[in-house]
Amino acid sequence: MRSGSRRARLGLLASFTALAAFASVGSATAATGLNGHWAPFTRCPVDASAMLAADGLNDTAVCVSSHSASGSIKLGNTTVPVGASDLQVGVVTHPGGGSTVVSPAGGALVADSRQIPGGLLGLMCPSDIPVISGICNQITNSTLNRVTATIESVGNPSDFQLLAGVTTGKPIITLPVRIHLQNPFLGDACYIGSASKPILLRPQNLTRPTPGTQQFAGDGTPDPAGVMGRISLLGANQADTAYAVPGASGCGLGLLDWAVNLKTGLPSASGDNDVVLNDAQTYVATINDPSSAAPDAGRLMSQYWHSAAR
Repeated sequence: MRSGSRRARLGLLASFTALAAFASVGSATAATGLNGHWAPFTRCPVDASAMLAADGLNDTAVCVSSHSASGSIKLGNTTVPVGASDLQVGVVTHPGGGSTVVSPAGGALVADSRQIPGGLLGLMCPSDIPVISGICNQITNSTLNRVTATIESVGNPSDFQLLAGVTTGKPIITLPVRIHLQNPFLGDACYIGSASKPILLRPQNLTRPTPGTQQFAGDGTPDPAGVMGRISLLGANQADTAYAVPGASGCGLGLLDWAVNLKTGLPSASGDNDVVLNDAQTYVATINDPSSAAPDAGRLMSQYWHSAAR
């Protein structure tokens, strides 16, 4: 093997290890099924221009997927359970250790909706304010009371730190999100956080994951001599307790923002909120020796990904 290729392979392995404890945050059901070891990467943005342009010599295209089945997020005085969450991005690594995060179409995060305990009664009632007490008196069944909350991406992730992924206690990425609250009284445009004022989650590992490695053919079939490589880091618990939460907006056409904020304790400063994600299953994949595919490594990885579709 050429010494340059060997250095590239070793450098990539180091990047793999750093990437693989990536954070997950949020139906987390993939639209595209992929064969074999490609299976976790159903939303990897392999056709994004930045990924396709990765030449394999200077820049390397990487797919990252992290899935968590459960968790919770605390916003001010309210704790919301988190169901299945799926975070997928592409990462283009650069010389010197820098990287660019690339979101798939539809956003990096896909999350299951969950019901807020207590529903609207818990969010706004009881109240001695006539307009709110009038609403409280109308909540006579579960449909009117039910409030669902969904974590949504509202922008491209940033501040990705490779080395933070292999340790605990250091933020791995900044993930801008908002919380979508839905209820007949709140309407369909009620959010905590927004594109202009998002909640900025900076998750970090609380525990170290269990590592594993796999090699596979371009179409995803397991192959110890395959051109593709994958690292799995399984079972890490992740959290963030330092994010701030802005006030609600758009609730009841904006007329109920203050009521949601008052009972929920929003806006809420850093240190008064927390997110916990349990048993994150993280996978990272790329071409084993990207320099051997230069200058078309990114395009070749896209071809491999498409060949695994089923």
